[in-house]
Amino acid sequence: MHVISGGDSGGAKTHVFALLDELKKYIGVKVVCFVDGVFYREIKEKDIDLVFLKQKNRLDLSVVGGIKKIIEEEGFDILHVHGARANFVASFLKGRINIPIITTMHSDYRLDFDTPYKKLVFTNLNRIAFRLMDYYVAVSNDFKNRLIHRGFRPNTIYTIYNGIDFEQEPQFQSKEEFAKRFNIPQDGKTNIGIIGRFDKVKSHDVFIKAALLVLKENKNARFLFAGEGPLENTLKAMTKGYEEHFVFCGFVKDIYSFINFIDINVLTSKSESFPYVLLEG
Repeated sequence: MHVISGGDSGGAKTHVFALLDELKKYIGVKVVCFVDGVFYREIKEKDIDLVFLKQKNRLDLSVVGGIKKIIEEEGFDILHVHGARANFVASFLKGRINIPIITTMHSDYRLDFDTPYKKLVFTNLNRIAFRLMDYYVAVSNDFKNRLIHRGFRPNTIYTIYNGIDFEQEPQFQSKEEFAKRFNIPQDGKTNIGIIGRFDKVKSHDVFIKAALLVLKENKNARFLFAGEGPLENTLKAMTKGYEEHFVFCGFVKDIYSFINFIDINVLTSKSESFPYVLLEG
């Protein structure tokens, strides 16, 4: 059984989708989500056994009993959780279920939350929950080494890199179709893009500062964003006076269309593991 919040829209979503697509060929899998978000809406379109247990907020533990009941009734052998919300819930299942609990470290849990309140509450809750898991999957050796450095037992940590299915032919729009879709002039400018949710750890502000330096020297450039998040208005405010050179595309489901359109792909994150933006690019 896999448990994930349901709101994920980045690398964790891509990772879990790829994992489930392969696992279901060999074993029975079920996914439990708590939030009606991007992940949940997209997985509903897949041929995956899915359960939605609505959570009122991150601290709502009413879902614990539901997960325990499903595990006991359907006889699952492993509980695999993804992300802070799922880690927190799983920590309350520890000792109540007789199967191992695994968590995948998709990102550095110390950097997942950026506001003072969330850092104080949710980062610390996640740190505690993380310690209670039986086994860990790190999506890079760097993440494995971070866990070992923080005192996690090496024999409980396994590195499994992110990956993509090379047998699937990428589907994408032509440059002309993409430009029309987002009202982008086809004026010969160099299109420079960045992919990722608008969170502090992704450092979109660095991307914008660099873009403004470029524009002082060369106006023949355009900067595109594929993503959404809480910092969107702040980032847009940084582009004031240069709006014609910046395009905020929002969440782009067909990310290969975005990649096909841009000329240069930029990564500015403070912390990454083995990001899908590099694999997909």
